[in-house]
Amino acid sequence: MDLFTIISILMVLVSLFAYLNSRILKLQTTIGTMIISILFSIGILGLSKLFPDLIKFEKNIVGTIDFKKLLMEGLLSFMLFAGAIHVNFNELKSQKWKIVAFSSLGVLISTALVGGIFFWVLERIGMPLPLIHCLLFGALISPTDPISVMGILKKIGIKKSMETTIVGESLFNDGVGVVVFLTLLQFASTGNLDGVDPLGIAENFLIEIGGGLLFGYVLGRVTHRAISKISSYETEVLITLGMVMGGYALAGKIGVSGPISMVVAGLILGNKTYRQEKKENTVDYVDKFWELIDILSNAILFVLIGLEIVLIPFTRQLIIVGVLAAFVVLLSRFLSVGALVVLMKKWIPFDAKTSLIMTWGGLRGGISIAMALSLPKEVSWDYIVPVTYLVVIFSIIIQGLTLEKVIVRLTK
Repeated sequence: MDLFTIISILMVLVSLFAYLNSRILKLQTTIGTMIISILFSIGILGLSKLFPDLIKFEKNIVGTIDFKKLLMEGLLSFMLFAGAIHVNFNELKSQKWKIVAFSSLGVLISTALVGGIFFWVLERIGMPLPLIHCLLFGALISPTDPISVMGILKKIGIKKSMETTIVGESLFNDGVGVVVFLTLLQFASTGNLDGVDPLGIAENFLIEIGGGLLFGYVLGRVTHRAISKISSYETEVLITLGMVMGGYALAGKIGVSGPISMVVAGLILGNKTYRQEKKENTVDYVDKFWELIDILSNAILFVLIGLEIVLIPFTRQLIIVGVLAAFVVLLSRFLSVGALVVLMKKWIPFDAKTSLIMTWGGLRGGISIAMALSLPKEVSWDYIVPVTYLVVIFSIIIQGLTLEKVIVRLTK
């Protein structure tokens, strides 16, 4: 099957699922389309004995699409830039120390907690994994997902400082999470942490994270200068599109964090180019273009998450482990956020129930699945991928659907 046909079928399914969600479920688009795509895949699995060609057809479509490449080398650049361009930098700046702490130390603490507790739980139920594999699971599941979080928080009347902290953390912790994941992956094949070079890890962090911040700033400033010289919304849209695609690809080539680069560039353009200078004649067009790109990218991503179910090897035991893992991730999130709140509250004021709100609002998404799918087969792929998938589904559906009610109850 050629690429155009696959893309055409995928877009038909995306539009159909979005229509059904609007007509029947009436849920937030990403959650609704994902639920329908999961039900669609389960239905195909159920009919596979009567119509075996149906399951072969879906597996052929989904198997042809490299989920990791599509997200990490394609959709992610658009979604992060589209999210960042609409974030108010002054509000982000007012919560900067919280965002820095939660998106860096928070990821490290959560990785250690998830890995350690998950290792302990698996030993107790007689399904042990090497500690390094558990830590690897902790690294890929710890970053919160900006795509899931931002779409939901827009419709909830949460306090602005809390919303900014959650959104800011989710925008920046992807880059940190990817670096931690790749660092641990280097040692996972040996089954232990012997030979870890702390200086090498620190240097890797500095290059990836610091380089991403610097490259994103330069990219944003150069693009800002170019756009400030013209007043043509068609050209400005093309410039931003070229910057996102070319900048993300270049970031990968020079070894800096592409996700962080896109966030920084998006913040500069969204605030300096289209807010401070008040380009009223073009800002509406650029905003609407990137809103549409955001909606389309999200829809494709979450429909694919639902369709991927036909390729993932589930067993009854792994479903039980996945449920346990979801609670381990929630507990670790609460403990990591709580620890940072306790450490920083002498110097920085926190809103009431910060730990609880950030725990339930810390949704996981496609980035975790993409990292899990990128694991080599020998690093417990058949174990970690189904568990990651179940944790993400639990997070998006259970936490996502109840987030508004939880926040309302906690902020009364």
